[in-house]
Amino acid sequence: MGYRVLADDNFHVMDENFRHILGEFPTYTEALAVCEEVVERFLRHEYVPGMSESALYFRYMMFGRDPFIAERPELPGASPGFSAWDYARVRCSEICGGIPQAPAREIRLSA
Repeated sequence: MGYRVLADDNFHVMDENFRHILGEFPTYTEALAVCEEVVERFLRHEYVPGMSESALYFRYMMFGRDPFIAERPELPGASPGFSAWDYARVRCSEICGGIPQAPAREIRLSA
């Protein structure tokens, strides 16, 4: 049995009706690459030159897809998993040319 990659919709948090199966992959490395690519595509599509790291990360948290590697029932805890939000935070910093910051402290949900 391989590693199954699923993706939730950040806009519909906790609603499994918006969960998609992205595939099953024979190795953890392949599954991880798919997860990273999903996040990467969103960030590259949404980035506008001059955009702040926090603005790009906010867009991801609100509208991006949240891919994850489902744990294999026969080997619980065998893979290190994947946090799309952590990966996105690092990539936002790299894309926008900043230094990684503490998660979500600077993001404001209201004016």
